[in-house]
Amino acid sequence: MSVEELGEGVPPGATGPELRMAVVSAVSVDLPTQHPTVLLRETESPRRQLSFAVGLQDGIALSHALRRIPTPRPLSHELTASILQAFDIDVVAVRLVGRQGPTYFAELDLRGRTGRSVQSCRPSDALTIALHQPVPVPILVDARLFETEGDVAPA
Repeated sequence: MSVEELGEGVPPGATGPELRMAVVSAVSVDLPTQHPTVLLRETESPRRQLSFAVGLQDGIALSHALRRIPTPRPLSHELTASILQAFDIDVVAVRLVGRQGPTYFAELDLRGRTGRSVQSCRPSDALTIALHQPVPVPILVDARLFETEGDVAPA
């Protein structure tokens, strides 16, 4: 599936934002801040980076998923991923689509027996669920989030 196909949801004839493939590069805590920072890196040149803060528990869950650290019992994101798999629902893509102040907006693109569904969600939730999938899930970032400071309205 191409980046264009993964950017579905744009009305026919309309042009949507440029979407760039990215990977979760790191989840870290740099003191004196008290919140983990997620670092996304473009997979192709110019390999820009995007970082944003998440809540402590979200950072822990994302870090566990990124490092494939097993937990004694399933965390919420692991449970969600298991439920999606049990009902044959594929995670097609994660898209970061906007920013207002320090808050980023994401979408989780799902496909099941009855069709496709795009769910608005927090980036940390979408990324953590994606990392728990049995196959790699594309992470797409609106290029404007790499290029501009300030607010970026979801397209």
